[in-house]
Amino acid sequence: MTIPRRSWRGAGALVAAAVVGLTGGVIAAGPAVAHTPTWAVTCSEVTVDLTNYTSDVPNTVTVSVDGKDLLPTETFGREFHKKLALPDHDKPVTVRLVVKDADGDGKHSIDQSKTAEVCDEPSPTPTEPTPTEPAPAETQSTEPPEPSATPSEQPSESAPAAPAPSPSTPDLAETGSSSSTPVIGGAAVAVLLAGGGILWAVRKRRTAQN
Repeated sequence: MTIPRRSWRGAGALVAAAVVGLTGGVIAAGPAVAHTPTWAVTCSEVTVDLTNYTSDVPNTVTVSVDGKDLLPTETFGREFHKKLALPDHDKPVTVRLVVKDADGDGKHSIDQSKTAEVCDEPSPTPTEPTPTEPAPAETQSTEPPEPSATPSEQPSESAPAAPAPSPSTPDLAETGSSSSTPVIGGAAVAVLLAGGGILWAVRKRRTAQN
């Protein structure tokens, strides 16, 4: 059985329409996979991967940390890949990525920010203590201990010396009388004798008067 020519023409038109439709779908799907920016931030670095950008236009990328340029504005074409080390920081910092798409109206440009935390300091590795050699035991002396000094019977402090005799002190000990005692005694006897003589003379005169 033969197929009429008109049927062949109709089938060809259908195939052509199907091909056009498939091609249009592929073309329409193209922009969906274009302009793929990927970037990541850790405590120590920033990774930027930009793919499927238009290669014949001056696309630009800039990376900054807390407002300071980490990557000054750089031009790229279809792709851009770079890892950037973050400066040392003791507190979280803000990392900003700015990508300008120069194709068309720039609808694929991005401006995003992420936070880089502080890296944890590695814990110090414990060091094994250096074994110390035991100190040699002191050899015991076989000599007997020296006897302690015998305490002296004499008092520690010397007794005060007896006062030296005065040159004017007589050699003999005093017995209650001094050297002037005989003189005083003689004077008293003389006074008594004189008084007795006076009394005798007075009595004799009275007797003579009577």
